[in-house]
Amino acid sequence: MDFTIYLEEAAQVSIAFVIGAAIGIEREFRSKPAGFRTMIFICVGSCLYTILSKESNTISPDRIASNIVTGVGFIGAGVIFKEGITVNGLTTAALIWITAALGMSIGYHNYPLAFVVSSMVVVALFVLEPVQQFINKVHKVKDYKIRANDTELIFKEEMEAYFKQKGITFRCMKMIKENNEAVYTYRIGAPKFDYDIVNNYLLQHRSVVSFDM
Repeated sequence: MDFTIYLEEAAQVSIAFVIGAAIGIEREFRSKPAGFRTMIFICVGSCLYTILSKESNTISPDRIASNIVTGVGFIGAGVIFKEGITVNGLTTAALIWITAALGMSIGYHNYPLAFVVSSMVVVALFVLEPVQQFINKVHKVKDYKIRANDTELIFKEEMEAYFKQKGITFRCMKMIKENNEAVYTYRIGAPKFDYDIVNNYLLQHRSVVSFDM
């Protein structure tokens, strides 16, 4: 029995362990749903399935790879959730997807590609965060979902007149009627990113039933 094969495969899953851990540390630090251990399991599991698919004489490796992608898609969908009108978890879902791809590349002995892509992921997670924060500061808008008991558009006209007076940029994205209430979705950009003037107006207005952003 040639034990060198098993040693090589053990080295492969060990590398997958390290790469999954490196990506998972960042998610764990930010208290995301898929954290340290989850990313390790995804990377090692994808690597293991890929190794087993190469050793099988009855199952096409392409079918194993496609099933890995499908299974990872279900895991990624589980970490995406909607809070108000904001969708969270997309970055974590994308990381789950690429972590599985890294595990598969290690299973296929493509170490240079796995190293390059892993470096890109780490740079995007740690180094490029200040760049993203700068972009958010330069161009920052918020989506508001406003529920009002006025269905005759009087509130809408008053609110938009107030926004124009305060120099607030806005765009009405959606307007519907639910249970005798008007529900508006606005994309709003406040001067100097001071959204307190928007929030205070909505809190004090007699027609506003509720709002979230």
